[in-house]
Amino acid sequence: MDRKSHWDSIYSAKAPSELGWYQAHPEVSLRLIEASGIGKDEPLIDVGGGASLLVDNLRASGFRRVTVLDISAAAIAVAQARLGACAGEVRWLVEDVTRCTLAETYRLWHDRAVFHFLTVAADRRAYLHAVERALSPGGHLILASFAPDGPEKCSGLPVVRYSAQSLAQEVGDDFELLETCGETHVTPGGGKQSFSYCHFRRR
Repeated sequence: MDRKSHWDSIYSAKAPSELGWYQAHPEVSLRLIEASGIGKDEPLIDVGGGASLLVDNLRASGFRRVTVLDISAAAIAVAQARLGACAGEVRWLVEDVTRCTLAETYRLWHDRAVFHFLTVAADRRAYLHAVERALSPGGHLILASFAPDGPEKCSGLPVVRYSAQSLAQEVGDDFELLETCGETHVTPGGGKQSFSYCHFRRR
């Protein structure tokens, strides 16, 4: 099964609140986005946002130029249905970020859902090239991944686990590491998952 089919099947089989990565209030992501200092009218993108409630929280915080990208049309359909008429105020992209060309330039790129699934080096390079093309100079990159003591698999797929240091090394010297923090995410089933968050600024 290819990536798109895999994620479409996941989001078609369960409600978002039953999935392991569900967060009603993505507190760490929101804090880091606010700490970036970008303006409410500046463009930002949530990569792998899918059915995440981050977009709802961003809109409630006053951000007006939000793009959500996900490989799964089923995931994006869930978010659009939840937002109702307000969904028209968000830009939605059904794309594989490692294989698409983004037409817009963003002041902030957020990802809590994609990078740690890229177990092939060529896919990670393609992802970072997409960041370099789409993120403005001085723009902010917020990446979250499973930490070294996090799960080895998620949704049946292998992942790459990162410390803040190894994630910064992967991202490279074109980005200045501003802040790191950890999070213990409690899944809807009561399990605990360790995450590493890194906030970078493009030099």
